[in-house]
Amino acid sequence: MAATLKRVQAEGRLTLKEAVNEALRRGLGAMEEPVATRLPYRTPSASLGGCFLGSLDDVAEALAMGEGEAFR
Repeated sequence: MAATLKRVQAEGRLTLKEAVNEALRRGLGAMEEPVATRLPYRTPSASLGGCFLGSLDDVAEALAMGEGEAFR
């Protein structure tokens, strides 16, 4: 914030007081504007099909089925 204020002050050849007052004016003006409401974004769903494995309760068995018996 301080660096931005210094940059604005230098670019506009303003005193520190003038730069702070301008920032306050613009900030307060923006706060008074009504906030645009946005609809929430919804991620579309896609069916990935059923599970190829019977059960995922036994992780070692699921890995053995997926990678072959050499996994064990």
